[in-house]
Amino acid sequence: MSSKDGLIFAKEALLTTSAGKQMIRQRIIQGRGYKQFIKYKERTEQEFPKFVKRLVYSLNDRIMSDVDSYNTISKFAEEMHSSDLFLNQQKIVEIKSRLSDVKVLTDRVSRILDSNFVKMTIPVLYALFEGASKYQRKNISDEISRSIIDGHIIAIDLSEPMDRVMDKDEDFDYLDDYKLLNPYILQLARENIARGGDPVLQAFEEGFNDARIGQFVDIQLKKTPTEINDENMSKCYKKYRAVMGTAGRNMALNQRPLSEIFSLGMAKASECVGCGNEIEDAIKNQSLKVPSWPLYYSMTTGEVRKGFELTMKKSGIYLEDAKLALSMLPDDFELKPFLEFLFLTIQHYNQYWFRQLNSSGLFDRFQKSIDVILK
Repeated sequence: MSSKDGLIFAKEALLTTSAGKQMIRQRIIQGRGYKQFIKYKERTEQEFPKFVKRLVYSLNDRIMSDVDSYNTISKFAEEMHSSDLFLNQQKIVEIKSRLSDVKVLTDRVSRILDSNFVKMTIPVLYALFEGASKYQRKNISDEISRSIIDGHIIAIDLSEPMDRVMDKDEDFDYLDDYKLLNPYILQLARENIARGGDPVLQAFEEGFNDARIGQFVDIQLKKTPTEINDENMSKCYKKYRAVMGTAGRNMALNQRPLSEIFSLGMAKASECVGCGNEIEDAIKNQSLKVPSWPLYYSMTTGEVRKGFELTMKKSGIYLEDAKLALSMLPDDFELKPFLEFLFLTIQHYNQYWFRQLNSSGLFDRFQKSIDVILK
C-alpha cells in the first residue's frame, strides 16, 4: 500500500502471499481497517509533496547561511562517533556550491526519502497523531501537529543517508552530498520536534541517543562480521526501534498510556520490517548484508537457506510483540482496525521478499560466501 516499490502491493503480488490475500479480502468487503488505511494513505499522497518542498527549502536556507560548515560537520561526525561522516574544507566548498541549486538539492532529498522506512511510516504517524489527539481530547493546532510529524519524518529520514554512507551499497555518486546534508537534517528534526514541548523533545533526544548506540554497534560489526551474535544483533536493531519507537511515543505527545503503547508497537513493527528489508537488500545487492539476521543465522547454522528461514521466524516474533501493543490499546480507541491492517501490510512485505528470494537462485551463491567465512 505504501512502499518504495509500489509493485509489491499490486494485486498480482498480493495474491502470492497469505497476508496479501487477507488484504485483498479486506478491500473486497471494504473492511473498516482497509478504509482507515486508505484514508491516511491518500492524506500522505496529498501532503508528501508539500513536506518535500518544506524540507528542501529549509535545508537550503540552513546550508547557505552557515558560515562555518566545516565546524558543523565536524561536530556532527564527533557526535555520531564516526570519522566516515567527516568532510574536508575543499569538499565542503564544492558540495555547497552544487547543492545551492534547488533542483540538485531536491534530487538528493528525494533520493533519501525514497525509502521503505520513510514511505511505510508516514501514514502511520498521521493516523497515530490524530487518533491520540482525539482519544486524549487535545485541541492541537495544525502548525504544531505538522511540526511534530515533520520532525519525526525528518529524523527517520536521517537514518537513510547515514546508512548509505556507512554501507556504501547504493548512491555512490552522492555519498559526499549526504555527508554535508546530515547535520542540517538533524538540526531541522530537533527544531520541529521541540515545538511539541519539553517532554516531546526529551523523548526524542533519549531515543536518538539510543539510536546512536545501535548505529555504533552496526559500524563495529561491519568491521568484524565474525563477531556477530544474538546480543549484538539486538543492540544493532536498537537503531530501528529507538527512532521508530520514539516517533510513536511522541505521536501521543509522550503522555501515557498511549505513548508507551505506540512506542512498543512502532518499535517492534520496525524491527519486523528490518528483517524483510535485509532479505530485499540481499536480493538486490546479491550479497548478505553485514550485519544482518540472515548473516548471523547463516553463519551460526552453516546453512544459508536455514538462515533466511530463521530470519522469517524472527520477523514473526517481532510482529507478535507489535500485536501485543495492539491488545493493550483502550477498547474505544478508534484506529485499532487501521493498525491490524497495517500489520498485514508488514507481514505481506516480508513474505513477498522471502518468496522472491526462494525463486532467485541466489542460495548457492550465498552459501559459497558463508563457506569461505566459516573456513
